[in-house]
Amino acid sequence: MVNPHFPRFRIRPFTFFFTLIALCIFFTLSFLFTINSYSSHHHQQQQQQQNLDSDGGVAHGFDSIRRSVLALKTDPLKPRLDQIRKQAEDHKSLALMYASYARKLKLESSKLVRIFAELSRNFSDLMSKPRYRNLFSNDAVPVDESVVRQLEKEVKERIKTTRQVIGEAKESFDNQLKIQKLKDTIFAVNEQLTKAKKQGAFSSLIAAKSIPKSLHCLSMRLMEERIAHPEKYIDEGKPIPPEVEDPNLYHYALFSDNVVAASVVVNSATKNAKEPWKHVFHVVTDKMNLGAMQVMFKLKDYNGAHIEVKAVEDYKFLNSSYVPVLRQLESANLQKFYFENKLENATKDTTNMKFRNPKYLSILNHLRFYLPEMYPKLHKVLFLDDDIVVQKDLTGLWKIDMDGKVNGAVETCFGSFHRYAQYMNFSHPLIKAKFNPKACAWAYGMNFFDLDAWRRVKCTEEYHYWQNLNENRTLWKLGTLPPGLITYYSTTKPLDKSWHVLGLGYNPSISMDEINNAAVVHFNGNMKPWLDIAMTQFKPLWSKYVDVELEFVQACNFGI
Repeated sequence: MVNPHFPRFRIRPFTFFFTLIALCIFFTLSFLFTINSYSSHHHQQQQQQQNLDSDGGVAHGFDSIRRSVLALKTDPLKPRLDQIRKQAEDHKSLALMYASYARKLKLESSKLVRIFAELSRNFSDLMSKPRYRNLFSNDAVPVDESVVRQLEKEVKERIKTTRQVIGEAKESFDNQLKIQKLKDTIFAVNEQLTKAKKQGAFSSLIAAKSIPKSLHCLSMRLMEERIAHPEKYIDEGKPIPPEVEDPNLYHYALFSDNVVAASVVVNSATKNAKEPWKHVFHVVTDKMNLGAMQVMFKLKDYNGAHIEVKAVEDYKFLNSSYVPVLRQLESANLQKFYFENKLENATKDTTNMKFRNPKYLSILNHLRFYLPEMYPKLHKVLFLDDDIVVQKDLTGLWKIDMDGKVNGAVETCFGSFHRYAQYMNFSHPLIKAKFNPKACAWAYGMNFFDLDAWRRVKCTEEYHYWQNLNENRTLWKLGTLPPGLITYYSTTKPLDKSWHVLGLGYNPSISMDEINNAAVVHFNGNMKPWLDIAMTQFKPLWSKYVDVELEFVQACNFGI
């Protein structure tokens, strides 16, 4: 029977034998290496060797053997040091590569070339420092771990900076990334622009339609005067002056609730008229401003001109059963459209935002369609807006042959602008069938009406027909120009443009030569001359006709 432990007793002698041989070889080589080291330094240490006793020599020999054995082992800091140097060199090369590519793409203007070159130079300067350069110059010199740690820390800091700069600069080299970022930026800017436009338009609308403190002050002071001295200004019970109904005189229609603006229109017209005593002004306002208007036009004689001041309520035929606008104003939907004061609702349609103002549904703004009924004994009337200034005698308009037309007006179209297509909904079959989208539009503000021709072609009935159809605002946005273009379609006579120059309330580029040659200048737009937002270059054209010598005007501090 075989003993199971027999193989283990056979292996042990051989293992011991080989281990003994290995140790002998190791100590022999160590001893020979030590003898070689002593030979190289024999002349320097000869005197010292003679003074050593036998025990000291043996101890020194064993110490040399220990150091020689350690020298055979690899320094553990060397691989770590090589790795640090490799990382530094790699990122230095990467920075140089990006600098070269940036130079190729002509990105010097973005300073990328200089930045990457500086990063590369930082690595070179770091590795050139004396305390770090010695680590790589002599492999036999022991490596100081504290120096390696400091080098590693500084290299990592520069690597972090390099990677950060590369990450931020990638979009300069990646065309797809640049294109996508540009698209995102354009989209974001467009969103901001749209929002800013809506808010700006809304703010501008508020500024344009608000009542300045000075104007409110003047109205209050004039009304105070009217209440204090009613006998001076009341016209009830007095006979109508014959001049008011005399068709042989020059008659003007002016509908306004702005006391100063109305007085400027009358003042400028009478001062530039050759025979002002032949001019009759029919001023119509609302009940609230009637007293202030009556006082304003009785404080001076306006060079002998005749002025009639009435309230719209004095015309009894203007009621909701006859006037479509008044009937539509009673509609809940229309009231919500106009009077719901929310920014998001008021700015949904920026282009037509101005038509959301209740002014465009005011009966004062629509009185221009009832001139023949308001003045049944007259043949011709010149309609004037309250934001115009008269600069020349206007009697020449009464000498123009109207060729049977109803409305004499200055056309505003040029190129594709101010055509009928811009004011009406030509996708509606009724509009498309009746009107030419390329027909030239004209301007309100100064319009000469032949009332006899008006009565003959029944313009008021035409206006009522279309206004009733547009109750839901499907034919045009609200305002008076679209229904005017419809009512007087094919019955408008174009006037010379010098009669009426527009745009002083929004267009700063109008030439002064054109303005000086105009018979009437019109401050249409948001920058009305009585507001702080008025254009300074045009405001003197209006302010010189304000009666600043009047006591009430001076008391209200008009900034003129």
